[in-house]
Amino acid sequence: MHIAVFSQYHTNPDCPATSRHYSLLAQLAQTHRITLISTRTWEPQRLTHEFPWVPPGVELHAADIAYENHMGVARRGLAFAQYAAYAVREGLRIDKPDVIWGISTPLTAAWAAAQVARWRRVPWVFEVQDLWPEFPIAMGAVPSPLARRALYRLEGRLYQQARAIVTLSPDMSRHVRHIGQAAGSRWPFDPAKVHTSLNGTDLELAARATDAAVAALRREQQLEGKRVILYAGTFGRANAIPLLLAAAEALAATQPDVVWLFMGLGFYANELAAAARRCSAIRVVAPQPRHAVFSWFRLAEVSVAPFLGLLVLDSNSPAKFYDSLAVGTPVIVTNSGWTREWVERHGCGWYSPANDAPALAQLLTELLAQPAQLREAGIRGQKLAAAEFDRQQIGKGMQYILEQAAERTT
Repeated sequence: MHIAVFSQYHTNPDCPATSRHYSLLAQLAQTHRITLISTRTWEPQRLTHEFPWVPPGVELHAADIAYENHMGVARRGLAFAQYAAYAVREGLRIDKPDVIWGISTPLTAAWAAAQVARWRRVPWVFEVQDLWPEFPIAMGAVPSPLARRALYRLEGRLYQQARAIVTLSPDMSRHVRHIGQAAGSRWPFDPAKVHTSLNGTDLELAARATDAAVAALRREQQLEGKRVILYAGTFGRANAIPLLLAAAEALAATQPDVVWLFMGLGFYANELAAAARRCSAIRVVAPQPRHAVFSWFRLAEVSVAPFLGLLVLDSNSPAKFYDSLAVGTPVIVTNSGWTREWVERHGCGWYSPANDAPALAQLLTELLAQPAQLREAGIRGQKLAAAEFDRQQIGKGMQYILEQAAERTT
């Protein structure tokens, strides 16, 4: 079977990114022909060269389109449009696929997949990584009512047209099903075609976080005798970085042995650098390749996976959540969505409100005073990761969805 994959952002484990699709494509390419239509946005950001840029057996078509987290709305929109145009053109040139896998964000990437699927008369599967357009609208990036209505129409049409819809969290799946089932919906569709496929993690890379690797990292970073709290991810507008900085500075007054590590890049980079200059408990760490980040998570007593207190963000499926649990480090979340439900149900983490830095500092004070509780939560989280978050198993589920979509056409 020939699978064409439309994804604006391709990464591999040499990049400081989650690389979900690298893992899934590596599995699919063992039994199917894969053509990936993407961009070279991340390729210059490779930090190592341990892995091939695309998995063996994957044919890559990539455009040179710039994109950075700090770009403004207009510049981002241009990048989205450039990729959509390129993807449609390449999608019409490649050998006819049996099924198309369109990955959003942005929504324009899924639109390109849908156009090529219609013109080439093949089914397509829509993977929803973030709730677009709800997310950019909630963040104030789409001020025009006319543009918001157009994006909602596009979202509804794409859900209706796709043979199957895949989301990265249970909350996303509920949201999408509601759009198709709501009374008077302009875009009705069968809710049975919506599937949840968790973002997951790479357990074989997590296994690299050995005792020796973590001890070496601790020495290298001069963290002997220190207790580490880790945030690893984008320093973006949605990530509640000011909340963490306020909690870190409050905690520093009473917990001199605690160090906060902030690993990444993004919108709040300057604020983080300033905080690190005025508070020795805050350190900014350069982004790390995917295959190395697990040792940093295991180094930490606890990690944080924060987002702003917006309803649309409750559905997020952050890689840092899975990666931390995979190495036995419990997680604090700040959203009242499915991640809160899971950490509380499985006893592998805690919830703290997204707008309450004193509450987060107090929670951390209590947890750090109970190291046995932290260890037990970490053990439970690692068991959960092995049972539910393994991308090898998630890849099998994704393969089944793609094969079923294609078979229903033949």
